[in-house]
Amino acid sequence: MGENLVDCITSRLRMTLSMYCQLLYMWIGLALIVLPVAIIKVAPYGRHTREGWGWMMDNKWGWIIMELPTLIILPVFRILYPTSLSLPISVMIGCYLLHYLHRVMIYPNFIKTEGKRIPLNIVLSAFFFNVINGLVLSYFFFFIATYEDAWLMDPRFIIGLVIFLIGAYINVRSDYFLISLRKPGETGYKIPKGFMFQYVSCPNHLGEIIEWLGFGIMAWAFPVFSFSIWTASNLIPRTLNHHSWYLKLFPDYPKERKAVIPFIL
Repeated sequence: MGENLVDCITSRLRMTLSMYCQLLYMWIGLALIVLPVAIIKVAPYGRHTREGWGWMMDNKWGWIIMELPTLIILPVFRILYPTSLSLPISVMIGCYLLHYLHRVMIYPNFIKTEGKRIPLNIVLSAFFFNVINGLVLSYFFFFIATYEDAWLMDPRFIIGLVIFLIGAYINVRSDYFLISLRKPGETGYKIPKGFMFQYVSCPNHLGEIIEWLGFGIMAWAFPVFSFSIWTASNLIPRTLNHHSWYLKLFPDYPKERKAVIPFIL
């Protein structure tokens, strides 16, 4: 009975390839619409939180909830489709899960956001994004991707993995650098100085953009690059808003510092 159910699910999923491609193009189109809109309309969470956006919830739990699908969807696909995976696919899935294991299970325990709230609709929109992105990647890795083990030695895989690791390092180190600025009992903001902060206002965002660009290069596949596009479409506006916020709040904020891309943007 169990095997028949898995076969049925597998058959139906394989039949949806055409629909998958159509939805993927729509998904990318939505990302390109979100990019300019998010620059103009600042998302009301974190330092930009403000009233008038509906129900609010605890910031830490909101973070965990909106990131949680990233740790559920790929493993669920693995259970429903227990086929052998090539080593390159396993490495790529491992990179993805390790990133979000840290984001969901470790990082929230260090952020100092006691008393801060986040709009529920922001949590739900991020949750929706992570569900869709998880489905896009899961379908690709389990039903489309055909990497041979030789792909591990392909320059695209090697270069992509190196870029991914560099981005992950910049992202994680920058996040904890920011956390360290706020001492116990402090609630205000300070000008971050040192590391990549001497070049850009949000190296944590820069690191994540680099990270998922590397992920796309590792896979060298449009469905995976869609995640890179969405990451940039989400984080570039967020970073530009952060940069403007810093300039308004701190009169002595370094004028030569860029927002997200050193010396450029």
